[in-house]
Amino acid sequence: MNIPSTSEASEAYIALGANLGDRQGTLREALHRLEHHDKIEVMRTSRVYETEPVGYLDQPQFLNMAAVLRTTLAPEELLHVMLDTETQLGRVRDVRYGPRTVDLDLLWVEGLTLDTPDLTLPHPRMLERAFVLLPLSDILSQNEESSGFRRLITTALQDIDGKAGIRLWTTNVWECGSERSGS
Repeated sequence: MNIPSTSEASEAYIALGANLGDRQGTLREALHRLEHHDKIEVMRTSRVYETEPVGYLDQPQFLNMAAVLRTTLAPEELLHVMLDTETQLGRVRDVRYGPRTVDLDLLWVEGLTLDTPDLTLPHPRMLERAFVLLPLSDILSQNEESSGFRRLITTALQDIDGKAGIRLWTTNVWECGSERSGS
């Protein structure tokens, strides 16, 4: 574990996606880079799903997954680490919703509501995207029941369109972290 036990740590939920190059390898490398940060621990990861592109359709299919991080970083600091990780892994922002080597989105930090120029929490489009909701549902633990996060995700997933374009790719790309819930 990278985080000192005396630190006040939070759980953060992130979405990961990739549709260029070695998609699965890039997702694994992104998790490794996050795990090697001294204030981040990858706690659980979802299964990996292959999904149809949304928005800009003239591009390869994505691999999508979600992860729970335990971190002592403030949400905006975590976001900057995630953006740096994207850049290190070759992310170029040419076309909105276009092809990318990797995409890391901060979705939720322990029920925190935040709206700054750099970050909105919870993620404003999280509940509109089946490719985010399905992986999230894999990693929710019983602890989220009291906060209503599990109920929010489960209800949104039941009501959303687009699930037909999602296929299980693999059950796990993260060998180093804790077992994902539901294993």
